[in-house]
Amino acid sequence: MTSIENSSGQVSTTNIADAQLTEARLAMVETQLRKRGISDARVLAAMSKVPRHEFVDDRDRAEAYADHPVPIAEGQTASQPYIIAAMLQAAEIKPEDRVLEIGAGSGYQTALLSELAAQVYAVERYATLADQARAKLALTGYTNVTIVVADGSLGFPDSAPYHAIIVSCAAPRVPPALLAQLAPNGRLVIPIGQLEEQSLQLLRKLPDGTASARLLESCRFVPLIGEQGFKSSS
Repeated sequence: MTSIENSSGQVSTTNIADAQLTEARLAMVETQLRKRGISDARVLAAMSKVPRHEFVDDRDRAEAYADHPVPIAEGQTASQPYIIAAMLQAAEIKPEDRVLEIGAGSGYQTALLSELAAQVYAVERYATLADQARAKLALTGYTNVTIVVADGSLGFPDSAPYHAIIVSCAAPRVPPALLAQLAPNGRLVIPIGQLEEQSLQLLRKLPDGTASARLLESCRFVPLIGEQGFKSSS
């Protein structure tokens, strides 16, 4: 890579690092997403734009665009980029949509949702993660987001109904509260199964209040802890 010099003729390692990270992000979109069947133009554009490296710890910046989850605080993870893209594509988010995210985590997926939707509400169980996500979203300029600390299995009824709900943690069954908070024809993307392995499912709310379900693929997420999820071991 070509060296970048500042006005004093000194090499700027910050600019070089930024250029390398941008290159890694665009390569991630091409090799991990587009070549695996992610074709939604808006999802691809958002993932080309949002700087994932700003949403992980400094020690993990080099792994930000790798093809695997990245650990974050409280024993949680930032999901593999492909899985995030698959969930966003399945949710069919439109620019005018109101979206609910369960499990804000690092704030990275929240930023992607901010690019795709009109308004994003995110529920996070851990106050530490919520505070960090708010700070990172503010730093990167995302303002159409509200993060609350609460039981994600119960959703966020204050701002329902939602056109789409993305759940970034696994539940043993579909939480009735989330289905109730979907608008007619709303889409719910959620991992369902046991702790060891789950299936990623897309549910679409029907006019009678029930939902049709479609299996997307196998996956493995951290558990959704709460009244309508898994019970806490503590």
